[in-house]
Amino acid sequence: MLEEVERWLSRRSWSVADRPTHQLTAAKRAAGASVSVVLPALDEEETVGEIVAEVRRELMEKVQLVDELVVVDSGSADRTAEVAAAAGARVVHRDEILPRLPALPGKGEVLWRSLLVTSGDIVAFVDADLKEFSADFVTGIVGPLLTEPDVDFVKAMYDRPLGEAAGQGGRVTELMARPLLNMHWPQLAGFVQPLGGEYAARRSLLERLPFPVGYGVEVGLLVDALHTVGLDALAQVDVGVRRHRHQDGQALGRMAAAIYRTAQLRLARAHLVRPELTQFVRGEDGFEPRTYAVDTEERPPMAEVEEYAERRVA
Repeated sequence: MLEEVERWLSRRSWSVADRPTHQLTAAKRAAGASVSVVLPALDEEETVGEIVAEVRRELMEKVQLVDELVVVDSGSADRTAEVAAAAGARVVHRDEILPRLPALPGKGEVLWRSLLVTSGDIVAFVDADLKEFSADFVTGIVGPLLTEPDVDFVKAMYDRPLGEAAGQGGRVTELMARPLLNMHWPQLAGFVQPLGGEYAARRSLLERLPFPVGYGVEVGLLVDALHTVGLDALAQVDVGVRRHRHQDGQALGRMAAAIYRTAQLRLARAHLVRPELTQFVRGEDGFEPRTYAVDTEERPPMAEVEEYAERRVA
């Protein structure tokens, strides 16, 4: 590990317990800052309501740490939108945001569009499939942004059990993302959960970054934030344990391909063919191929979008 990263780990890695909620609310008032929490959601009716209710109760009603709680539904076939609204979130459908631009499938697309329907100086993203959710996930990632003026981007770190096996989650992280980052962006080798879906950043940074539309959004934002503001403006906070729905091996393969492609684009942006990934499933006549396009589209920095610029002027 680079000496620079060792120093960064000692300076920019914290525990959620390091910043009690009363300290954060005082810092928020002093700074005059506002905080938005965004949940990208697709068919998450089983978990989204509990997350929304916890954020509202602990961080909007008991204390005024969060000013805005938005669930962006990317086309759920279940009752995600109804459950989220009943629990107290403002629900916006992905296709209602920037309607002149047809939406592309993918998590990154939803996160990018969410900048147009939120107003917080600090924007926190939280996945909607978390189980046993604690408000610590939010206080942890927004804390350094309220108390450290030179920090711009904060990732959550946590244990990720796979079933009953402690520390066995995060398979794509260990098999794809961590080797890529260590080899090509060694300054990012200190991040415990580089692909984690819980992170917060200053709007002033997010609006300057391109957003990969699919699974590559987390690694893309992390790499681009490094190049935009430097390692010392990045941080991570330990929030405990993250439990969520795990995907099967083939879904993880598609995720890994998208992450690799996102990294590839950042290493060499020209003369790259549109890639595909072929996987196999057993059918009645033996193994059958299934071919998927790998997410390659990216949305431009939101600051370059006309509607966003007009909203800032108004």
